Amino acid sequence: MRRIAVLDDDPLYLEMVQQVVQGAGHVCRTHATGSALMQEMRRETFDLLIVDWELPDTSGPQVVHWVREQFGNEMPILFITHRSEECDIVAGLGSGADDFMVKPVRMGELSARIHALLRRAYPDSDEDVQDFGPYRFTSSTQSLEFNGQPVELTHREFALAKLLFQNQGRLMSRDHLRDAVWGHSAEVLSRTLDTHISRLRQLLNLRPGQSYTISAIYGYGYRLDARDAPVALPSPT
Repeated sequence: MRRIAVLDDDPLYLEMVQQVVQGAGHVCRTHATGSALMQEMRRETFDLLIVDWELPDTSGPQVVHWVREQFGNEMPILFITHRSEECDIVAGLGSGADDFMVKPVRMGELSARIHALLRRAYPDSDEDVQDFGPYRFTSSTQSLEFNGQPVELTHREFALAKLLFQNQGRLMSRDHLRDAVWGHSAEVLSRTLDTHISRLRQLLNLRPGQSYTISAIYGYGYRLDARDAPVALPSPT
């Protein structure tokens, strides 16, 4: 399950895209203005953005340019717009988007484009066995080894650890972690997430000076970093 943000001032298109995204098993957050999306992105994290061009307070390319400046190039961005001229497609992709669709879009094609963008951006997420230094995750058996020794984890502890390792170096919001591990509709107390993080830090020795460490970012969420890896925080403005 991924978290996808959609920006479009047309409520019918927002509803249609939301149906496609949720039908594929992802969490969808909708926004009608660029300022609303940018405000939420200062406190939340997403795996993919779907952006319209014509907006009441800004333009799609300006939003994409801001996202790339603040958060880098890792997160895929898809334009959906009525503009169809070659110069528009070039401008949209040149602003930092990864793909471009012209309205009206077909739901099946939109679903396929979303799946392809997510697969390219997060290629390792479906592999059964994944190694991260001394840690080996096996998804089919929900098992984890640390330096060749099995570590007993609950289902949610395993899911949370795997999510953090797959997104190492990336700041993950609290809501993002809760949605991915407990489900979008679950009522999860904030301290429940903190307790799980604390247990992982202890069980997997994710502390400063070790090969990996978990850092808490006040008011935002958590980030898992490899030792000596450079990190960056989003700008507060």
